[in-house]
Amino acid sequence: QVQLVESGGGLVQPGGSLRLSCAASRSINGIYVMGWYRQAPGKQRELVATMTNGGSTNYADSVTGRFTISRDNSKNTVYLQMNSLKPVDTAVYYCYSFWLGVAYWGQGTQVTVSL
Repeated sequence: QVQLVESGGGLVQPGGSLRLSCAASRSINGIYVMGWYRQAPGKQRELVATMTNGGSTNYADSVTGRFTISRDNSKNTVYLQMNSLKPVDTAVYYCYSFWLGVAYWGQGTQVTVSL
C-alpha cells in the first residue's frame, strides 16, 4: 500500500504561485506513475499532470506552460509548482500514484484563486 499526504494548498490571488507537495509513505523509486488530479465544485475529477519514474511528463492543455511537476525520489515526494494561477484553477487537488496495478489517492488539498 501507499499512503499519500498532500500539503501546500491555500488562497492565492490571480497571477500568484503555489507549490503543492505530496509525501508518500514508501519509496517512490519503484512507483511507475505519480501525479496530480483536481476536482472543482460540480465537475468531474480531471488530470493535471503526471510523471513516470523515467521522467516522462504529461500535462493537461489548460496548465501547460504554467504548472510543473517534479519528483524527489530521495524524499519520496512529488511536487506541483503552479504559476500564473487563474480563478479557473480553483479546485481540490489530489495526489495520485499507480503501483502494482493499483491506484492510490491522497485526501486532497484545497487551492482557491481569488481576489
